[in-house]
Amino acid sequence: MGVSTSSPEKGIVLVGVDFPPVNALPVDGWFALADAVRAAGRDPEVRCVVLAAEGRGFNAGVDIKEIQRRGTAALVGANRGCFEAFSAVYDCEVPVVAAVQGFCLGGGVGLVGNADVVVASEDAAFGLPELDRGALGAATHLSRLVPQHLMRALYFTSRTVTAAELHRHGAVWKVVPRTELAAAALDLAREIAAKDGELLRLAKAAINGIDPVDVRRAYRYEQGFTYEASVSGVADRVRDRFGGEAE
Repeated sequence: MGVSTSSPEKGIVLVGVDFPPVNALPVDGWFALADAVRAAGRDPEVRCVVLAAEGRGFNAGVDIKEIQRRGTAALVGANRGCFEAFSAVYDCEVPVVAAVQGFCLGGGVGLVGNADVVVASEDAAFGLPELDRGALGAATHLSRLVPQHLMRALYFTSRTVTAAELHRHGAVWKVVPRTELAAAALDLAREIAAKDGELLRLAKAAINGIDPVDVRRAYRYEQGFTYEASVSGVADRVRDRFGGEAE
């Protein structure tokens, strides 16, 4: 349980997440994930990172129950932890491939939206149920996966979008049966890792440098409204109404 790191093949690091029952990460989990991705990217022998998760879903976002239990301290910690984890994926010195199965919600969209390539299982579903959870955020990252108006519709309704739909929009590289997800992600990582390691790092920096949106600044701006919703009491009212479920 927690965040693990392994090397299935030369030049490839697999960063795995396992927080049963639904991979809703506690504050420490987000920071541990950030540290693991950054460490992998700093290793000169690594040419590609695969981000994957155990269980029935890739990620259910933050641990809402922890925030309800610990209050403002946990909210601030979750904000900072998510920011660090999303930034670590985006800033990783080598390409990051996200392997997504089942649900990918809230913070999961933040991770996937900042990844370089996404491979998903046929049962994968992506969405931001933030308005149902008394929170805001990660519209920055959903905007990297779908067109602007679809992002707004998904955000305001808390609906999800399938892997097949994202594939049609060009956001998902490949959709495969769940049993083939790990192999498909590793195949892609192997193809990337076959390139010159130094040139890959230059390419990653160059591509990030031409992004039209500063994802760090945009997401930090969104987080300010999450905090405002909390201190104003709006977040608690919404969470009480929906029971604070994390899935």
